[in-house]
Amino acid sequence: MRCPSLSELPAPPPGRAGWPWTEESFRLPETPESAPWPRITIVTPSFNQGAFIEETIRSILLQGYPDLEYFIFDGGSTDNTVEIIRKYSTWISFWVSERDRGQSAAINRGLRMGSGLHATWICSDDMLCKNALTNHLLTEGLAKNVVYIGDCIHIDETGRTLFTHRGRVQSFEDLVEVSSVWCDQGWIDQPGVIFPLELALRDGLNEGNYFSMDYELWGHLLLRGARVHYTGIPFGFFRRRREQKTQDEEKSIESMLDAAERLVVAANLLGAEKKDRILADLKAFRKAYKEARWKQSGRLAKLGLPPAIVEPVRHFRRRVEAKITNFRLAPFERGDE
Repeated sequence: MRCPSLSELPAPPPGRAGWPWTEESFRLPETPESAPWPRITIVTPSFNQGAFIEETIRSILLQGYPDLEYFIFDGGSTDNTVEIIRKYSTWISFWVSERDRGQSAAINRGLRMGSGLHATWICSDDMLCKNALTNHLLTEGLAKNVVYIGDCIHIDETGRTLFTHRGRVQSFEDLVEVSSVWCDQGWIDQPGVIFPLELALRDGLNEGNYFSMDYELWGHLLLRGARVHYTGIPFGFFRRRREQKTQDEEKSIESMLDAAERLVVAANLLGAEKKDRILADLKAFRKAYKEARWKQSGRLAKLGLPPAIVEPVRHFRRRVEAKITNFRLAPFERGDE
């Protein structure tokens, strides 16, 4: 599919300006002088993101790329998401809104339908940067077994820039060295990645992994011989919101550590001694993280008291507070003055 121009798309909502509302990417020629442009597959999983999905869709359609394959899989949204998708359906390769088995399953469905040389997914509250694909193809191209990672711009709910991030993972061992690389500012931002589709489909996303499916996929790609290349090109926007599951730090870290352990166990490229060392490091990090989280959970925990003492105290306090609240509300519920 040829990316549409700005003039072909529906007008932006009133008051919206800039990228991707009133600006578009540089357009590549449809027929290059040498080989045809490689096809790129992009998938957007969605559920009740009507406040953001139009911005997501436009940021993908306005890439100016001559051979883009775009799929949207909505999990049966009850807000205005479907109405927005229909506005742009002419330029979407395939879309559906129906109950599904979750985000990873929706992304897998799109990747399996895809025919691109490389692919990525852009969630319905994230975006591609202006000129992301055109700049990448003009400066980097697409090599068969390379995972390309561009810079990722973190934004808040309003679109205000918070910071720009570039990861440090270069190898499988970097990926599973959680304490010294991944959790020390070295993580990979999923909206900044474009990966070889055929290689990714050999494993796909773990549909039982709800919090770190991207981390686990990077591990499988590296185990299958993929090479990582950081481009320095602004590629994706990651929108940070309180409601998103990645903001549940404890569950995200636990999920990532579980995935790391699975990957290490499956890694034939690691010797037994190195596997044992990495698994021990992961276990130690998990313990230290839990202890740090516990100490941050309240005054008594900070003093060093264990959960066996603190939790009953907290439970008793919650019961007392609930009774006090009910007592205060009781006269109003009875209609007393």
